[in-house]
Amino acid sequence: MDVKELAKKYKQYVIDLRREFHSHPEPSWKEFETSKRVKRELDRIGIPYKVIGDPGLVATIEGARNGKTVALRADMDALEVTEANDVEYISQNEGISHACGHDAHMAMLLGAAEVLNEMKDEIAGTVKLIFQPAEEMVSGAETMIKGGCLDGVDTIFGIHIVGFLPIGLVCAQEGARLSSADTFKLTIKGQGGHGGMPHQGVDAVIAASAVAMNLQSIVSREIDPSESAVVSIGMFNAGTRNNVIADKAELEGTIRLFNLEIRKQMPEIIERIAKNTAQAYRADAELTYIPGVPPTINDAVCAKRAVETVRKVVGDDAVFEVPPVTGAEDFAFYSLKVPGVFAFLGAGNEAKGAIYPQHHENFTIDEDALEIGTALHAQYALDFLSE
Repeated sequence: MDVKELAKKYKQYVIDLRREFHSHPEPSWKEFETSKRVKRELDRIGIPYKVIGDPGLVATIEGARNGKTVALRADMDALEVTEANDVEYISQNEGISHACGHDAHMAMLLGAAEVLNEMKDEIAGTVKLIFQPAEEMVSGAETMIKGGCLDGVDTIFGIHIVGFLPIGLVCAQEGARLSSADTFKLTIKGQGGHGGMPHQGVDAVIAASAVAMNLQSIVSREIDPSESAVVSIGMFNAGTRNNVIADKAELEGTIRLFNLEIRKQMPEIIERIAKNTAQAYRADAELTYIPGVPPTINDAVCAKRAVETVRKVVGDDAVFEVPPVTGAEDFAFYSLKVPGVFAFLGAGNEAKGAIYPQHHENFTIDEDALEIGTALHAQYALDFLSE
């Protein structure tokens, strides 16, 4: 049997697993029962594994002959979203749901494990299967890497199932795919006073408002127009009551970028604008900049290989390109260490109600995509190891 035939053989197995995972979601760093379930499947298949950064684990399939090593990755955590879908396998854990598709990722990777294990006598090399916690907190990948999941790995492949692409389309193009995601906090310090006599104080609200507005000039006036960037302030807290001049205001925001060099410059740019703007209103500004996840950038050689894998598994018409997306993914940490490719797998289908975006309470997928994802994982590994 070839990969496509085996993926079809395990299609219902993968669907059933996805629904089981979907019914029992767990949040970041608490995927203990999920990890146990993955272990039971690996034990049943006969694939050895080791725990890294509990509840993470890495399984290993050794081919019949020596060769290179390829890693395949799935994430395990769910979101703090109350599911609104009317399905038999609705989330049983109140306030938690697989609204991002990680249930599908685990199921597809276990399906690929079945396929590759059945074909291991044909494999020259090693396949590592990474089941990672805490992607939603963009902290699981770094923990897995520190635990040695990439030791000896020559390339890594990952899939994110998405609703914004119709079923049957796959995007695996080279270059930046997902943005970085850094956080900043600004504390604007003024001087309190009576709301009726504002000249006696230093109004932190006015100063912070000016800072918030001036930060928007970063994208329009300090970054090359050919580059994409986002500066968003999501929190603004100040004041105690309506007739008191606030002596302090706090702003929190996010920075999204695709260019690593511009990312390095952002702390200095934000601090310069914030301090100088605040000083214009006789206030002071203090910046705390928190690096998060770097941009996810697909290696050119890996992307070319992945596109050929898509052609084999789905066909020429399945190959699709989309602009970079300003969401973030901690797969980026893997691809900083080894050449990698992160693919978007279309699972949208209006006829099946799969029309909602990730993180929506009604997010769902066309489960026919699971067979495609299973085959893509396995075929990419075989294509790399046969080179």
